[in-house]
Amino acid sequence: MTRPARSLFVFGIYLFGLGLILLLVPNAILRVFGAAPTNEVWIRINGMFLLCLSFYYVQTARKELTAFIRWTVWARLAVIFYFAAFVLLVAAPKALLLFGLIDLLSAMWTWFALKKHDVANPKRRVERVGPERRQRVS
Repeated sequence: MTRPARSLFVFGIYLFGLGLILLLVPNAILRVFGAAPTNEVWIRINGMFLLCLSFYYVQTARKELTAFIRWTVWARLAVIFYFAAFVLLVAAPKALLLFGLIDLLSAMWTWFALKKHDVANPKRRVERVGPERRQRVS
């Protein structure tokens, strides 16, 4: 497994664990945020979404889908900005920033791993985008 794939694989395992907690014992996480316990289904639905996302990340890493790995960096970098906005604008608990920090650090790990991978493997794959056009995929 390449370094970029390994970094996404580890993040996928983290998401799997977080998803399981949200699905099975969501109030454990709510306590961290200082939120009231709930019996509503919405938090378990978020756990289900994280489990599904973790499946995509783990499978992407296993299959070494570098283009998808690269796309995840941008999405994971965005999380800290969303969470910061939630804290600043809608008074979300500051503990939310901890989860955003995990996304930020893991995205940076993947990004640096991709940079090293690109230097070590300068030949870029070319794939068809349309019947007559080709596009470089990095």
